Amino acid sequence: MGIHWGTGGLGSMGVRLMVVDDHRLLAEALASALKLRGHRVLAAAAPAAGAAELVISRAPEVCLLGTATPAEPGMFDPVVRIKRERPQVAVLVLGPVPSPRGIAAAFAAGASGYVRHDERIEGVERAIMKARAGEAAVAPQLLQGAFSELLNPVAQPDDEGQRLLQMLTPREVEVLVRVADGEDTRLIAAGMGIAPSTARTHVQRVLMKLGVGSRLEAAALAARTGLLDRAGPVPHLPPEAGAG
Repeated sequence: MGIHWGTGGLGSMGVRLMVVDDHRLLAEALASALKLRGHRVLAAAAPAAGAAELVISRAPEVCLLGTATPAEPGMFDPVVRIKRERPQVAVLVLGPVPSPRGIAAAFAAGASGYVRHDERIEGVERAIMKARAGEAAVAPQLLQGAFSELLNPVAQPDDEGQRLLQMLTPREVEVLVRVADGEDTRLIAAGMGIAPSTARTHVQRVLMKLGVGSRLEAAALAARTGLLDRAGPVPHLPPEAGAG
């Protein structure tokens, strides 16, 4: 499993810690820095899948648990299990800049706090001390974002697709869906029963509104933001049926 053990430097002053992260270098660097500050670091690296068993068996005061994808469903199952079997262990999630949903999910699972991967060691140590004292350890701006999302779920950052959809007319949405399906101007015109010159104009307006320079970029943007899923399918007629 590749677990690395370390001993403390300042005796009873240090916190009994575990650092559990898939990224060995990150885990070992953080463990080394915390050891130098007098904490007793029990483990420095282990796969996320084995995190819960490791923490439950060693029962540290505080566990720093790394995650690369805080918003992914089930990501905080190890936290739930640790808190169920070792409720006295304070779990601090260590991860990238999270979506507010990621923060909310971490706390819902029972985490004591969330620390960003790029946080300075002083900030990590402050979070550890807070967690050991039973306080919530999270930067105010992250907590504020989480509360905003819980109170206003419609204002989610991934609602980009909805915002773009509202900029387009129903006819332009249909044009975009057809562009994303790989239809050329002739097919778009035939399928919608309009002249090719009109179809070209619609395509240009769609590109302009989306702020992209090509049909390929428009299709990629629509797919990435979920705009196509929201728009729904359009009828695809044989060329003769729509040409009149």
